[in-house]
Amino acid sequence: CGEGECGACTVIMDGRAVLSCLTLAVQAQGSDLLTIEGLAADGPEAGLHPLQKAFISEAAIQCGYCTPGMILTAKTLLDCDPEPTPGAVKEAIIGNLCRCTGYDKPVKAILAAAAEMRAAARDAAATATGAERGEC
Repeated sequence: CGEGECGACTVIMDGRAVLSCLTLAVQAQGSDLLTIEGLAADGPEAGLHPLQKAFISEAAIQCGYCTPGMILTAKTLLDCDPEPTPGAVKEAIIGNLCRCTGYDKPVKAILAAAAEMRAAARDAAATATGAERGEC
């Protein structure tokens, strides 16, 4: 939109969701930037991020225009609050306009991804060695 009204251009800059249409290149210089293209895992564990998988499995995508912004906004939420309430999810994505699916399916997808990410973190912690847990 070029006016900061839709949230579709959301990127993560230094851990915060920002609207790229309102961010000057000079403001981003030297920052850690993450776009939807960089969210999927690289290397031997390659694959979609749990948020991307959840949006697919929960049918939270129709036209796809708002999806990248919602997913990146959700990532910043889950980075700060791994167990958000439905209300917290709705509040987080309030700046991401969606005219196709509405907000019920994206909220459900974000909550499902949060649960999956918590389970994966528990599994990783359970199998970590003492050195990996910082105990050595």
